[in-house]
Amino acid sequence: MFRHAVKNPFAWLAIGLIGGVVLSGLLPRAPIHAVATDRIDTFAIATGPVDSEFEAVYFLDFLTGDLRAVVLGKDAGAFTAYFNYNVLQDLGVDPTKNPRFLMVTGMAALRRGGARMQPSISVVYVAEVTTGNVAAYAIPWSRSMHAANQPIMQPLVPVAVTRFRPAAARE
Repeated sequence: MFRHAVKNPFAWLAIGLIGGVVLSGLLPRAPIHAVATDRIDTFAIATGPVDSEFEAVYFLDFLTGDLRAVVLGKDAGAFTAYFNYNVLQDLGVDPTKNPRFLMVTGMAALRRGGARMQPSISVVYVAEVTTGNVAAYAIPWSRSMHAANQPIMQPLVPVAVTRFRPAAARE
């Protein structure tokens, strides 16, 4: 009987499926969080989680230095949380000198106090290449306001600013 099963490709498929189901039941389940970043000319976009269920979409306008973020509401079809901040002063950027920005998001377990607004579980990093400065910004998040579908409009919170390299020489 075993010899017959060895020659049957469907038997091997069944054995593989059963083995996969057994292994998946034994392995721990961890949520996967994917983020995305893209840019075009003078504009960048990125995503990052604000809590375990929702993520923000960040937009950076290179011409104005305006960093904005939005979060979808619990009821699909509308954004209910809006955040903004101008990064030019923090990064020491002269907007007339054609700034060159980079933007990504990352996880950050920032200290949470007893305040109504708590920092999001991720931050957005904005770097400006010619000044060599990078800054991190967090979203002031209220899970209870979001759950109640209350609109949230707050400025992004600067977390840290540092230099990642010496300023580039201007031509």
